[in-house]
Amino acid sequence: MSGNHESASAAAPLPPALMQTERLAYSVEEAAELLGVHYFSVYRMIQRGKLRPCRVLRGKLLVPRSELLKLLRVE
Repeated sequence: MSGNHESASAAAPLPPALMQTERLAYSVEEAAELLGVHYFSVYRMIQRGKLRPCRVLRGKLLVPRSELLKLLRVE
């Protein structure tokens, strides 16, 4: 029962699905599911510059985990 886990998660509340995984990037559909929005909303965030995706094999868009964390950070 150490307090380390509690203090690490107290910084910013994140969806449980995002906290339990350590994948580096997600498909647009997976990112939408993690954020709790429609996949088209993720495409709009990409078009508006709020999310920076990366292109991989055959032009598939992936949303880096770091971008999701930045988007969820409340300042």
